[in-house]
Amino acid sequence: MPLTLEQLNSASHADAALMLDGLYEHSPWIAEQALAQRPFTSLAHLKHAMCEVLAHAGRDAQLGLIRAHPELAGKAMVSKTLTAESTNEQTKAGLTDCTPDEFAKIQKLNADYNAKFGWPFILAVRGPRGVGYNKQQIIDAFERRLHGHPEFELAECLRNIHRIVEIRLNDKFGVEPTLGHQVWDWQEKLAKHSDPGFAEAGQLTVTYLTDAHRACAQRITHNMRDCGFDEVYTDAVGNVVGRYHPATAGDKYLLTGSHYDTVRNGGKYDGRLGIFVPMACVQQLHQQGQRLPFGIEVVAFAEEEGQRYKATFLGSGALIGDFKPEWLDQQDADGITMRAAMQHAGLCVDDIPKIQRDPAQYLGFVEVHIEQGPVLNEVNIPLGVVSSINGSVRYLCEVMGTASHAGTTPMDRRRDAACAVAELAQARGNVTWIRDMLPTEEVRVILCAATVFVCPSVYEPLGIVNLEAMACETAVVASAVGGIPEVVVDGVTGTLVPFTPESVTGFEHAFADAVNAMAADPSRAKAMGKAGRERAVADFGWRIVCCQLLTSNQGFLWSLSRDSPSIFLPLSGLPNLM
Repeated sequence: MPLTLEQLNSASHADAALMLDGLYEHSPWIAEQALAQRPFTSLAHLKHAMCEVLAHAGRDAQLGLIRAHPELAGKAMVSKTLTAESTNEQTKAGLTDCTPDEFAKIQKLNADYNAKFGWPFILAVRGPRGVGYNKQQIIDAFERRLHGHPEFELAECLRNIHRIVEIRLNDKFGVEPTLGHQVWDWQEKLAKHSDPGFAEAGQLTVTYLTDAHRACAQRITHNMRDCGFDEVYTDAVGNVVGRYHPATAGDKYLLTGSHYDTVRNGGKYDGRLGIFVPMACVQQLHQQGQRLPFGIEVVAFAEEEGQRYKATFLGSGALIGDFKPEWLDQQDADGITMRAAMQHAGLCVDDIPKIQRDPAQYLGFVEVHIEQGPVLNEVNIPLGVVSSINGSVRYLCEVMGTASHAGTTPMDRRRDAACAVAELAQARGNVTWIRDMLPTEEVRVILCAATVFVCPSVYEPLGIVNLEAMACETAVVASAVGGIPEVVVDGVTGTLVPFTPESVTGFEHAFADAVNAMAADPSRAKAMGKAGRERAVADFGWRIVCCQLLTSNQGFLWSLSRDSPSIFLPLSGLPNLM
């Protein structure tokens, strides 16, 4: 009979360890140490406790665990000395029934892998559904991972070991994740639809209102109806909407969902997981005849990625009244306008304003999304709750360099555009690192809240530096933080200001005054230009998260950004800052 958590929690330590015997290959110590965390509230709790034991055991113990595992179709299988669990797993994968050629190939892969990494190749051969990979899938994974980095491969082996343990744990407790399988199956079927040119290459690409896109919408519609939604329809921009009514008519709805279009050669779960998980919830509510004190509205957004047309978040934007009519005249690579594509799909462009939602009718919006990052995987937690999210602004910039002889040009005379871009790419987190990318007569001065400066020819963070150079424009900036001692950096006089929220706030006001003074001064106003003056007047009240100043023979240029200390905004109509 399957074990229960109640039995495990109430058993003696020795009996409980016996119940968990065989989870980790020849390594009972992991489960034994994890038992100190009893009582367990779920199998996920138990699994996480064991993961934590291994994570804190150190590299030697981790390598010992990996080396305790047998090779796939290796000597232990031939000599029939595999554990019962490994025998079952390799049998399900067909590894006990290899042809001579398959066996020889796997033996060669085993030898090459061991020679490179120093440990055996580990793969959870029962796969994501527990029924087993086939032999070709195993060989393909073997060949792919043979080219990996050792540190990544070590982590991948441990991840696969934890998956093996998860499957064995489910077997011991008689657990079958049927809802997970349902969501998995929906996504696998949806992934069969892909745009021409990508489908033939086995790649998933679904762009706005293509044949594959419309086929996806149709399948989602059918799935929603099968789940028991009370209303299912496609709106004016191609969003598929399913509504499950509340217990009492007129109560509010919880809005959820995500997108079903993809980037080129995208993943099966990006966006789509956020459609199918709430669908599975509605399916369960419908099957049990339950209604909640609020309704559930699931929206499968037709477009987010902006792959066919430059109109990202088109689907969700329409729900908040942010659909831009000028998008309709955009053309794709084949010259087809969005308007024509929508009409071809049977969508009514005139109805787009009607789909805007009234916030008063909703409790809020939540979205389930695959992480697409390393954090949950690294901490061995299957689910996290997001407390904040980042936004991005993208700019296409050009860095102009100068070609020169590689052997005879001194390093301090070079203007290598590739190096300049590389240094910009190295700017991370709260540090802005800018070096010599401009002629020597040009000086860049940067103020970033929560960041530091690096000025020309200075290779370490200095706090906040305001350089005086060349002209009165930078003198105005320096005077804006008046009363702060001057410092000399690489022969250039400036001021060093330790960052505090108060100093930045004070600088905002002082800088705004300085900008206004420059706008009122005819000589400086001429240097700034009309666009600069207009931007100065419009933007001086912004919180200066990123302020960029440049003095050069091109005049005085500056820009502001509300959002990110690592974004530099060129002013339209003014010379490129680079």
